[in-house]
Amino acid sequence: MRRRDEAEFTEFAAMAVRRLRRTAYLMCGDWHRAEDAAQDALVKVYRRWNWINRHDNLPAYANRVVVNTILDQSRRVWRQREFLDGEGAAIESVPLAPDQIDAIDDRDMVFEVLALLPPAQRACIVLRHYSDLSVEQTAEALGIGTGAVKSQTSRGLARLRELLSQRERCTS
Repeated sequence: MRRRDEAEFTEFAAMAVRRLRRTAYLMCGDWHRAEDAAQDALVKVYRRWNWINRHDNLPAYANRVVVNTILDQSRRVWRQREFLDGEGAAIESVPLAPDQIDAIDDRDMVFEVLALLPPAQRACIVLRHYSDLSVEQTAEALGIGTGAVKSQTSRGLARLRELLSQRERCTS
């Protein structure tokens, strides 16, 4: 790789790694797997750097790679035997205000419910509503049609509402 390309990739990777890691975390619910998936995705992007059209939505391509990496990991037999430990990011031992505790509880509940969705619905919701991609960008990132993105997102949001309302009723 030429020195200029190396510098461009380094700049891209520095800007993209946090977003890729967060997207992967929302897909799998495990910070360690998310870190591995983000790194794997950057390695795959690096290997194809000379062939990628960098003017044609490089972040969407990187999103597609990280989502596919997570989906590939979840299909492996050994991965299906593992259990999520639910720890996620470490929470500092600083006393939290009640509204902060509620926010953490709400966030944890959303992550738990998001993990119950089928992978395609979870991917569409994460890319559309967390990564703030358009329907077209999400379709490109996942390699599916815009109609599939719309239907998967719609079904996923309906299921999320249903699961969250069930959780609300159980805790009330």
